[in-house]
Amino acid sequence: MNQLLMIITAAGVILGGIDRLLGNKFGYGDKFEEGFRLLGPTALSMAGMICLTPVLSDVLGRIIIPLYQAIGADPAMFGSILAIDMGGYQLAKELAADSQIGSYAGIVVSAVFGCTLVFTIPVGMGILSQEDRKFFARGIMLGLTAMPVGLLAGGLLAGLSVSACLHQNLPVFAAALLLLLGLWKIPDQMVKGFCFLADGIRAMITVGLVLSAIRSLCGWQILPGMIPIEEAMKVVSSIGVVLLGSLPAAEFLRRLLDKPFTHLGARLSISPQSLTGMLLGLVSAIPVFSLYQDMDAKGKTAVGAFLVSGTSLLAAHMAFTVSTEPNLLPALVCGKLCGSLAAVILALCLPAKSHT
Repeated sequence: MNQLLMIITAAGVILGGIDRLLGNKFGYGDKFEEGFRLLGPTALSMAGMICLTPVLSDVLGRIIIPLYQAIGADPAMFGSILAIDMGGYQLAKELAADSQIGSYAGIVVSAVFGCTLVFTIPVGMGILSQEDRKFFARGIMLGLTAMPVGLLAGGLLAGLSVSACLHQNLPVFAAALLLLLGLWKIPDQMVKGFCFLADGIRAMITVGLVLSAIRSLCGWQILPGMIPIEEAMKVVSSIGVVLLGSLPAAEFLRRLLDKPFTHLGARLSISPQSLTGMLLGLVSAIPVFSLYQDMDAKGKTAVGAFLVSGTSLLAAHMAFTVSTEPNLLPALVCGKLCGSLAAVILALCLPAKSHT
């Protein structure tokens, strides 16, 4: 499966490269260029956190490790509160008592729960209108409810047993339950909290970037233990190479499925824009939010549910996994797809009145 996905990505590179040589005649060349244009935003969102990870691990480990050991869970699972490409992977690996669980937490769980916590929810709540937020919030709640399906599927492919996977995820499930209750009971306060969390993470990333850049330029190690920025940029550049092919390939898939989505949407009683939104969500959640106004209520809820597990699979998350632990790519893909599919099924099976 890993090799097949890489071949498809390479085909996307060829498709985008040829179209760029032809002057972007078919639009794939622009997606090819976008892969490199995303290097800047990608570096800004993750390089600073990668550099800070050993320091954070040392500070947080003194508190987190005893707490997690008390319930028999690996401290690596704490790393999954951050997105896979925002320091979640590095933090999980630094805190891990078992390297296998550290890889699972940093790749699979961070790509689902961590991404939802620090990216999908704050960005979505910040972009969407007040009216659409309620549908998005319901979708997020359904996505969190279905999340264990994806985490279990990903855990099995990562080499964990069913019991180990469930036990290790107990802190994640507890945090997800608190999110569910918060989104249900105090949604407005939760929006403010998520925005505050996102701002805090952004500030931390910026500080890490500044300190690591100063060390690179002047040799001044202001905060001992930080990873050199050159090492962080190697990860960023590896992601950019994958994006060169994954973005044109995803665009080709979107066009290929345009007409089938129209028919499928009619059968599922949701707008085709909702299905298109799910496909776009596999690349990034941000363009999905611009389509929300064209979706029906049921579709808005289903898309919100889908994004919990599905977002960024074919772009940042796949690219990051290939650049760090390519052997876990099947676990990532299977976990995110199973979780998103379960969430959509749950949303579509709700009574019609639940979407209004």
